[in-house]
Amino acid sequence: MQIEGYKKLIIWKNLCYLRRRIYMVTERFRKNHPRLVSQMRDSIRSSKQNIAEGYKKDSLGSFIQSVKISRGSLEELTEDVQDCFDDSLITQKEYDELYGLSKKTMYLIDRFLDSLYKLKKEGRWKTRWEKFKK
Repeated sequence: MQIEGYKKLIIWKNLCYLRRRIYMVTERFRKNHPRLVSQMRDSIRSSKQNIAEGYKKDSLGSFIQSVKISRGSLEELTEDVQDCFDDSLITQKEYDELYGLSKKTMYLIDRFLDSLYKLKKEGRWKTRWEKFKK
């Protein structure tokens, strides 16, 4: 069985790692800040899932829109990470890891969107089904 293309992206791998780390880090203040924890977990989950959902729609326009939504969810998480640090809910080390990887991933998403727009402009995007046509 062949792995879906999006799972090869560094963006996807970073989001998977971030989702797991956010779950682990927020576990210790889950009871005192349930709404914040829920929002953080939902935003990183949404960021990850939107990449998969958009890719599987097999339309470049849908994929671009989903990647943009993913980036927005990641931006929301980044602001929550900043708030957690400001409120002393996470350590400097956790902040540096989570905030740094979030910002790096947003940069990669922006470059990825640039390449998707280029493919669209050049008409070089092929759906899964078009790849098999000869």
